[in-house]
Amino acid sequence: MIQRPFGTTGIYVSPLGLGTVKLGRNQGVKYPQGFALPTDAEALALIDRARELGVNLIDTAPAYGTSETRLGELLRGQRKHWIICSKVGEEFVDGNSQFDFSAEHTRASIERSLRRLNTDVIDIVLVHSDGDDCRIIEREGALEQLAELKRQGKIRAFGMSTKTVAGGLLAAAQSDGVMVTYNLRERDERAVIDYCAQHQKGVFIKKALASGHLCNDIGSAPTDPVQASMNFVLNTNGVTSAIVGTINPRHLQDNVARARSALSDPY
Repeated sequence: MIQRPFGTTGIYVSPLGLGTVKLGRNQGVKYPQGFALPTDAEALALIDRARELGVNLIDTAPAYGTSETRLGELLRGQRKHWIICSKVGEEFVDGNSQFDFSAEHTRASIERSLRRLNTDVIDIVLVHSDGDDCRIIEREGALEQLAELKRQGKIRAFGMSTKTVAGGLLAAAQSDGVMVTYNLRERDERAVIDYCAQHQKGVFIKKALASGHLCNDIGSAPTDPVQASMNFVLNTNGVTSAIVGTINPRHLQDNVARARSALSDPY
């Protein structure tokens, strides 16, 4: 398998990561269709299939409902085979998002995630932005606390899931990497990806498939929008991995096949 480095952290991940919001939350999400949360057996079958297909990156967050807790059980006995990316800063409580980027909350959130995930260390942790990226970086203590937790060995790498170009550039300069929105329709954050490529920072892509909407409003829509999206995202210099969420094993297999096709050297 050809994996890609997440910056200079020594962490190597598959070019396609498995997003797990659908394992733990089906309220307040922006997918085109509703869905039921999978059973434990269905979730385990999905994870096993992802591993068989060469995916080693799994993305979760406290804001994803019960996702972290479920993964803690589902990954028992196979933790060493996975790179886990989680987050801090956003909570989903009673159907609403709540945000806290203080150093105190960041530390407490990491300690809780370690317990939920049944692990001694989380590979990558990102600050889950509320959209005001620069304020979070300049006035809150989340990034500084994550740097300290990295020094203590509780996490291996850290960064920020940003929503603005200015925030992405600032976060990349102060951390190991970022997660940005980038797809055929939304390209503004390309400047952040270019910066990361020049400075050896990791880049995860969110909404690579436009949250399931497949970018159909782009001029003449491609005959295979998923393949077109994979070609575009995964062949952009500087991109480490695209995080794509699904609870459908067939969709997962199709996504991996398209990712392989998109890459000059299939993984």
